[in-house]
Amino acid sequence: MSDNSSPDQSPLSESELRRRLLAFIDRPEYRPLKPRVIAKHLRLGEEDTIAMRRLIKRLIRSGELIWGAKHLVQKPNAVQKPNAVQKPNVGQKPSAGQKPNAGQKPSAVQQSDDPPSASVAGDEQPRRQRLKSDERVGIYRRTNAGFGFVVPEAANSGDRSGDVFIPPRANLSAMSGDLVRVRVSRQRDTDRKRDPDHQRMSGRIVEVIERRNNRFVGTYGEQDELGLVTVDGGLLDAPVWVGDAGAKNVRAGDKVLIEMVEYPIGFRPGEGVIVEVFGPRGKPGVDTLTVIHEFGLPGPFPEDVLQNAREQAAQFDPDSIPENRKDLTQDTIITIDPVTARDFDDAISLTHNEQGHWVLGVHIADVSHFVPRGSALDREALSRGNSVYLPDRVIPMLPEIISNNLASLQPHRNRYAMSIFIEMDETGTVLSTEWTRSVIRSAHRFTYEEIDEYLADDQPWREKLTPPVFDLVRRMHSLAMMLRKRRMDRGSIDLLLPEVAIDLDEQGQVCGAHVEQYTESHQVIEEFMLAANVAVAERLQDLGYLLLRRVHEPPSEKKLRDLTDFVRHLGISCESLESRFEIKRVVSDALDRPEQQAIHFAVLRSMQKAVYSPRESGHYALNADAYCHFTSPIRRYPDLVIHRMVGDLLDQRKPQASQEFLAKIGNQCSLTEQRAEQAERELIKLKLLNYLSQHEGLELEGFITGVESYGVFVQGLKLPAEGLLPLEALPADHYQYDSTSRSLLGFRAGNEFRLGDRVTVTVGKVDPDRRQLQFEFSSKTNSENSPGYSKPKASRKSSKKSSDSSRSSKDKKPKRRRR
Repeated sequence: MSDNSSPDQSPLSESELRRRLLAFIDRPEYRPLKPRVIAKHLRLGEEDTIAMRRLIKRLIRSGELIWGAKHLVQKPNAVQKPNAVQKPNVGQKPSAGQKPNAGQKPSAVQQSDDPPSASVAGDEQPRRQRLKSDERVGIYRRTNAGFGFVVPEAANSGDRSGDVFIPPRANLSAMSGDLVRVRVSRQRDTDRKRDPDHQRMSGRIVEVIERRNNRFVGTYGEQDELGLVTVDGGLLDAPVWVGDAGAKNVRAGDKVLIEMVEYPIGFRPGEGVIVEVFGPRGKPGVDTLTVIHEFGLPGPFPEDVLQNAREQAAQFDPDSIPENRKDLTQDTIITIDPVTARDFDDAISLTHNEQGHWVLGVHIADVSHFVPRGSALDREALSRGNSVYLPDRVIPMLPEIISNNLASLQPHRNRYAMSIFIEMDETGTVLSTEWTRSVIRSAHRFTYEEIDEYLADDQPWREKLTPPVFDLVRRMHSLAMMLRKRRMDRGSIDLLLPEVAIDLDEQGQVCGAHVEQYTESHQVIEEFMLAANVAVAERLQDLGYLLLRRVHEPPSEKKLRDLTDFVRHLGISCESLESRFEIKRVVSDALDRPEQQAIHFAVLRSMQKAVYSPRESGHYALNADAYCHFTSPIRRYPDLVIHRMVGDLLDQRKPQASQEFLAKIGNQCSLTEQRAEQAERELIKLKLLNYLSQHEGLELEGFITGVESYGVFVQGLKLPAEGLLPLEALPADHYQYDSTSRSLLGFRAGNEFRLGDRVTVTVGKVDPDRRQLQFEFSSKTNSENSPGYSKPKASRKSSKKSSDSSRSSKDKKPKRRRR
């Protein structure tokens, strides 16, 4: 089989490449082939081959193609040979609750309540049948220390109970994110002694079933006239040979993207090919490109997705009021967003009804109207899972024609919304909930700073605002503060930890830093978004439907026992912190004390990550039995899922809400969320390391964020760089590591280093490629007298919270990130 195309012709358009690929695979005589073999049959050039690989991945995500045994491309309805011994369908996304690692790109799942197709189920079955009783299949995650864990395929998001420990020499060259088969050897005795509630198994990897990533970012160099690439982040122990790199005009020291041809096994080095040259490490934008490719973040939207968005724009008539929508264009509705915001996905109204009860209206952009189920837009949004907010750019979940225009609740324009009305009595108790599709017209756009100015002195605003808008802001503040007090009295846990954000110049380089402010204007919006999320979740739950929840599991008993011991070691009397109200008391008592940051930071470290799941596990930080994300469908796919459920109920249809469907969506979106957070942290870290590499010897005030037997980790207060202060860099002494109090204890006076302590350090060794920073010790600072220390204020401006209670509601991004 061959095609008449020529590698010498100009690059093919995506539509033409798609036509040729599907025509080739649809031939009766086609047998499953690898992508590179298909490219040879189609006689594609290098550029078209790369484009075809990307196209195949998209078609697999959409279900038009599937991966067969040995990474072969086949049609979903392809007939399997009855007696063939097959390897598993390596393209199918495992449902494990693992975190995405560097370069890992979580795969999408189809939005359907139907069971998996016969071909997929058929590919899965041989894997199950050939597994021995002591074997597991899961995702391998390697740590910087060299050891790793395999998360079982069937694990739910956040469930670590079935993890298998993999020693450094037992990973069979597997890399983070790979799908592997592991043979369990025994229970880990050390874990059994320390944590009888969470016994973890140990084992060794016996097969790498699927490589999750075949592209890596690294630094090009030459040795004995051979081109070598050292992969960033220490993912590989040895450089990868890339052969003749002259065709790419690459120079020593350039950051490059390579595609692996042969993975390293044992002492055999890996082999790859350079597919893209980013340029020298310090060149503006290179660090961002490095992280985007390292984490497999989405690129430009495919043409069919953009065309789908254009079609939605052509059909939208903002001046018409459809019969199935409530006309709210005459209601007083406002938005409150960061000054740099470009998409507005929520708006607020607030009135009193005839009974004198509050009626809070939360109006959310009706993204579901513009993103039909199963459309190209829907498939791409699910694949992305969420928007990614990097320090110098945003990678949106939806094309800007929708996120910044059609669905954006811009002021003085008719926009479609999904509105929820919550009736409350004078104490803030919810009496009823009603939802409807609507058309709204925002009367005013406020920034957070403007609301803070209004709350400080509203008189100058009387002439700037219409009377209805002026009165609305004061009512909003009154109700929000009442709701906040009720939430805190009910046991919600809020932590005060200053969040330092880096400042960038026009080239995207670090030029400074600032503390993010979390003020009462933020609290007003947060309380209303929390109220809406809880109300929707409780209503769906009361109706008896499964729903995609925002789940925040309670801390383990062991972590709470350790936290109790830690607080007591600080000299603070407390009962067992297995009681949330005792945690709240300790957190409150620590305010204005030198131990405040240590305690708040320790409480935060004891918490689990929030995930998306249909499990009825509640939300620990909020102390809510039912909670979901409803308020940001422009940038989070789980919110869109909830909107569709509400829309189905409004249309008197049964919502798509099977356990299997919601679990798949939850795992997918948890992975993409974690990937986004990791990528953002890694880019901030990389930008700071590049900055500090030019400022060795710089002195920083910082606090201890981690304590190990080999040293302490310190993060700067004014510049949030985190690095290691090794044991040998501490004042001369003989130190003992105390895991209970998380401290290094010397014999000489003052030589005690605990979690949260303030220290002064200087920048020592900086290695941006390996993402390593080492500090030198200057002095230990009394927390209360530290120049970088500031007591939390009880006024309208306070430190930014760092618990999921804030990030799980409206999740408003800081000004620098919301663009």
